[in-house]
Amino acid sequence: MTYCVGMLLDTGLVFLSDSRTSAGVDHISTFRKTTVFQLPGDRVMVLQTAGNLAITQAVISLLREQIEAADGRPNVLSVPTLFEAAQCVGDAIRHVHKRDADQLKEFGLEFNASVILGGQIRGEFPRLFSIYAAGNFIEATAETTYFQVGESKYGKPIIDRVLRRSSSLNEAAKCALVSMDSTIQSNLSVGLPLDLVLIKRDRFEVARHMSIDAGNEYFSGIRSRWSEALREAFAELPDPDWLRTPMP
Repeated sequence: MTYCVGMLLDTGLVFLSDSRTSAGVDHISTFRKTTVFQLPGDRVMVLQTAGNLAITQAVISLLREQIEAADGRPNVLSVPTLFEAAQCVGDAIRHVHKRDADQLKEFGLEFNASVILGGQIRGEFPRLFSIYAAGNFIEATAETTYFQVGESKYGKPIIDRVLRRSSSLNEAAKCALVSMDSTIQSNLSVGLPLDLVLIKRDRFEVARHMSIDAGNEYFSGIRSRWSEALREAFAELPDPDWLRTPMP
């Protein structure tokens, strides 16, 4: 399993993903779930994947082959809008499904793939999409600040409470890291190292791409301080007095 989150802000976008792949307790591996496509000065986009690793790797490989072919067919580095880039990703998913889904079914495996695609192409505002296994997708709106794929439930509450479209990139990155820590604490199938990508609006290139491992001082510090702050906040809450109150 994995956990990926993409955040759309007034000032740009933030992406964070883990890199653990689990096929049982004896098969734990590290595979990157974040891929960057960019033409500096024209476009930048980040693609995050969750689901069956063989499927998602095939989708990424197909997208790269389309770029390298340069045969006039649409690809994520040639289309004029991010909506059309999302269509390219959806088409690639459907292509892999057509090729592999029946064979997977014969082995009792579902065709499982989820994708977050976000970025900015010159002439557009930053955009963010969640793309499903059927190749269809939805786009983030003013009311939808983020998308998650993978093991999302543990890290969702902190994002819902804290993140706003007006949040700065640094605030959103901090929120994403706390969300990831909550997920790592509660699910062994999600783990380090992490990929963090920051994109500033109207810069059309990655502002920062970091690999965060167990030795990262900032991540270690906020993990410790967040745990302490939660315990302190819990201790300050009043205890119920139900045991001293007669039953009705």
